[in-house]
Amino acid sequence: MTNRPDYLAANAGRRAPMPGFVLLVNPRDDGDPAMRIGITVTKKVGNAVVRNRIKRRFRALARDILPDHGWPGADHVLIGREAALTADWATLREHLAKALAKSRTVAPGGNRSRPRK
Repeated sequence: MTNRPDYLAANAGRRAPMPGFVLLVNPRDDGDPAMRIGITVTKKVGNAVVRNRIKRRFRALARDILPDHGWPGADHVLIGREAALTADWATLREHLAKALAKSRTVAPGGNRSRPRK
């Protein structure tokens, strides 16, 4: 995903927070079965080197996990946290699989008590 409106639409979808990231899943309902991935890491996490390292880890993680556990026809957005940099690979894999399973049971809009603006 490269367009800001796609990321904003995903923010209204299902939310599954984990220690190393927050997963947003938004079914597109456009009839296309392709799974799209978006990755974002804010400047609060670190400098460009740190952010890019986290993004590389997330891209590899998505290639590994999404084909088996992802939602067909949905946008998946990973929002990186600092813990993603130091977490071992097995833990990240486990957390992403758990987040994808959790997102199937959480109501749209995530587990928020009030909607975001």
